[in-house]
Amino acid sequence: MALSRTRAARQIRPARPPEKSITLQATKAAQTRGRLLDATIRCLVKFGYANTTTPRVAEEAGLSRGAMMHHFENGMALLQATIVELHEKRLRAFRRAAENPNREVTDLVETYWKQLQKPAFIAFHELAVAARTDAELARILGPLQDEFRAKFNAQAEQLFPEWLEQPAHFHLAMSLSQTILEGMAISLHTGGLEQASVEPMLRHLEVQIRALMPQRPSPLLAETPRIAPLG
Repeated sequence: MALSRTRAARQIRPARPPEKSITLQATKAAQTRGRLLDATIRCLVKFGYANTTTPRVAEEAGLSRGAMMHHFENGMALLQATIVELHEKRLRAFRRAAENPNREVTDLVETYWKQLQKPAFIAFHELAVAARTDAELARILGPLQDEFRAKFNAQAEQLFPEWLEQPAHFHLAMSLSQTILEGMAISLHTGGLEQASVEPMLRHLEVQIRALMPQRPSPLLAETPRIAPLG
């Protein structure tokens, strides 16, 4: 009798959805989430932070507001995910450039500068400026900035181990690059910097970073055989 009840219990258990169905659902959800994040970035660029609303983002993404709220419970949750995505874009660009076998630290100046010309940086700048007077946004942005800085530095140390013997110089080079390049990008976007000034400033920054780099032994000296003393 007990066996019969056990069999009956097994029979009424709901069937588990096929793994393929679960995978397709997860893929679709990830695609929808990506559409919403991209739409948020476009809205920040086109309309600014103050005019980026959840209905506008949903419209930009081609989704209903209900569908958007299924993935993000409110506007701040959406902005938090957007900031994370913006940081990941910068980390991926840095990693791609650094993985070039012929790369130098100074090559990253040009790579990061190109990244700052994309809409993602304009969107991030909108959020960073708004956080100055928006306490709720600042509460979200602050920890994410700390997390990004830690990831960036850890990734840079992994990709450029030759700098580990001079960590102070390395962090100075990274901070100098990021601060100057982002400041230049903001000035260029707001009309405070002429395009003609960009190239010489980039080259000058490369010189400054090169001066901080660890001195490598000369290949000529390393390969010259030592001469035995006479006698």
